[in-house]
This record gives sequence, structure tokens and C-alpha cells, in this order.
Amino acid sequence: MERYCTQKLKEWKNKKERKPLLVKGARQVGKTYILKHFGQTSFPHFHYFNFEKQQELHPIFEKNLDPKRIVQELGLVIKQSIQIDQDLVIFDEIQHCPKALTSLKYFNEDLPQLALCAAGSLIGIYLSDTSFPVGMVDFLKMTPLSFEEFLSACGEKELVTFLNNPEKQRAIPLVIHNQLWDFFKTYLIVGGLPEVVVTYINVRDDLYSALSAVRSKQDNLIQAYYADIAKHSGKQNAMHVVEIWKNIPQQLSQTQDGSASKFKFKGVIPGASKYSRLMGPLHWLITAGMVIKVPLVEKSSLPLSAYAREHIFKLYVFDVGLLGALASLQPKAIWDYDYGSYKGFFAENFVAQEFRFSGVDPIYSWNEKTAEVEFLREIGSQIYPIEVKSGWVTKAKSLMVYAQKYAPPYRTIMSAHPLKIDPSSKVHRYPLYLASHFPLIA
Repeated sequence: MERYCTQKLKEWKNKKERKPLLVKGARQVGKTYILKHFGQTSFPHFHYFNFEKQQELHPIFEKNLDPKRIVQELGLVIKQSIQIDQDLVIFDEIQHCPKALTSLKYFNEDLPQLALCAAGSLIGIYLSDTSFPVGMVDFLKMTPLSFEEFLSACGEKELVTFLNNPEKQRAIPLVIHNQLWDFFKTYLIVGGLPEVVVTYINVRDDLYSALSAVRSKQDNLIQAYYADIAKHSGKQNAMHVVEIWKNIPQQLSQTQDGSASKFKFKGVIPGASKYSRLMGPLHWLITAGMVIKVPLVEKSSLPLSAYAREHIFKLYVFDVGLLGALASLQPKAIWDYDYGSYKGFFAENFVAQEFRFSGVDPIYSWNEKTAEVEFLREIGSQIYPIEVKSGWVTKAKSLMVYAQKYAPPYRTIMSAHPLKIDPSSKVHRYPLYLASHFPLIA
């Protein structure tokens, strides 16, 4: 399964001042797979160490944190020499060995010629008492497969090539648009978690069986996430974290003028109706990479961060496929594109996820009185408003209100319609599946 972050790994390998690389991301986004694939294709040899499965590795880091000694002893474990200037070393599930995480600092200082990659659950790395090697590591953030990566995994090379055509600003032929739209609906069900994508691909010729298997896999993964939450956050806090995560579909479905509403604290956890009471569990979910937080701003001026308030925001699930499973929404309803107001927040969640894949962080939304625009993007010295519509009805009153007040270079509506860029009206219409390609014109 080809992932676009492979290119970033190659760039890291060739950096002159390369530091140990920490691949971060929520569980099940494919960190282990991509590092092993990178080792197989880009190095003479790679050496893989898993600190969760191989408990015998832990004592190696207890004596001291001298990188040369550690490499020598790791070689004894695998009964193979590790060539410091040629091979790749992978430390997986590094959160299970805090001293190994701390050792990255000394690998950076004393053995920079070794290509060393580490990976682990954000839950364990950032939410523990581990001494983190601040400033001593490079980072690569992994997300679920994007829509385009999903197409590639499904073998749809021609559609991927079409999406990356520099001439795609022009009209998309209707026959191509319809194909992409069907895959978009499928992606809303499957999402981008590699295990789920593989499950779908293995039986995709039988759509009913494939989507049933997908939902079963997603339900199992959700239970695994609950177990992770309980393991790393403590019994009482775990209950609150889970309740907030499970509450996101209900919150998003409380639409305001067709747009998902801001997150409301009342009723999520009994007795907790203020942000201060939910701040800890919310921060846990955000840090663990399990949600996408989108601050709401009341003024659209640069920098948007200056107008964002900590306690006013929307929350999206990091994978739209898991959103459907959390909402207990049947795959057939999503495939038929017949699930009422839910379509709106699924479309928003998809766009937020695609923006996150594109490296946009943070993402903002605009709200003023009764008008709301789903997303704002800072690009250069300009702010571009983006309204998201799930279907073919694309009246965008709030976007017009925004345009009259702030006069953006152009405004964008993402919907079910084919691509249409109209410079004269300053309205750009994108099909939802092109969200990660925004902006086609800056």
C-alpha cells in the first residue's frame, strides 16, 4: 500500500543534519507498516525492535544511554551486526520503554550518522511521565489514508493521475466525476485506517460482504481504542474520555443552518457542564490524535489564532469511517447517500480530515451571529472561506455574508457538484473529493 509520506521519509534520509525521526500518529494509521516498507526499499538492511513484544530489550537501556553500546547489544539480540552508516534501525512501540525514548537525545548528539526511526502511539508517548527529547528529534505526522491514497490502494491509478493533472482546474468530465463520487461515498464508509482499507479491498467485488466486513473491523478497532484509553488514562478519566469521543456524532448532528454546531459541554458527562470540567479528557483525545479540534473565530483577520478562544470549537473524529461506526450508521445508508442531516457533518468531517492530511494545522471555522462558514484557510497573506455542502443544494447564505464583510479573493463551495471555477463571480465550486487539493488557484 503506497503512502505519500514515503517521499517525506526519503527526504529525511537525505538530510545533512538528520536527527532521529519520531513517526507520530494515532493507533492503527500504519506507522509500523510504512517504516518497514521504507527499510526494505531504501536501505541495504533494516533492524526492527518492538518494545511491547520484546520485553528483553528494556534492560539494555537501563545500564546507561550510550548509543554505541546500545547498538552493539541490540546486534547481539538479533545475532547480526548493525552497520551504523548504512542500515536503518526502527524502535517501535517506543512508549513502552521510556528510557529508549530518552535515548533518542543521545543518538542525536553522539551517533547522528545512524538512521534511526521510532514510532509509537501518541497515547503513550505524550501522555506519560517520560522524559521527552525536546529539540532532539525530527517528526513525521501520519494520518489515515487520504481519499487519493485510498484510490491508489484500490488500484485506481487512472483516477489518481487525473486528480493530479495540472490541468484539473478545467471542467471534470461527468463520467469521471461520477466514478470519483462513487469512490467518495465508499470512502465515507471505509475511511482511511489501513487495516480497514485492506479488509475492504480483499472482498470489494462483493459490496455487501465488503462493507459488512469493514463495519465489523471498525467495531473491533473501536473496542481496541477503548482498551488503550483505559490503559493510559486511568479508570475515572477513561470513562470521561470515552463519553466525549462517543458523543461527537451526536454533537455534530445538531446542525445549525446545515452546518455542524460548536461542541456543547452540557450533558456529555453527568455533573460537568463547563469547559474547565472537560478540559482534561478533551486534551487527552486531542493529544492522542483521536479528534480534530477546529476553533471557531468571530473575526476573520490575520492571524486567526489571535481570535480563537480555547473553549469554543468543533470536534471531528480523526477518521470518517470510524465516525460512521461510532454513530451506528448503517453502511447502506451512507452508500445510498440517504441519511438526512447526518450527511452534512460527514462531509465536514471528511474535509477536516483531508485538510489535516494536507498538513493544515490548526484549521479554523467562522461564526458571527447566525452566519457560519465551515472552514477558513490562511494562505500567504490571505484568508479563504470554504463552505461545505453535502449534496447538490448549494445555497450559501453564510458565505455571502462573509464575502460582503471581508471581501476575500474568492469563496469556495465544496459539494456534490463537479468542479467549476468562475473567476468573474469569485466563486469556486469544488467536488468534495478534491478537498486535499485546495487551493487549485491561490
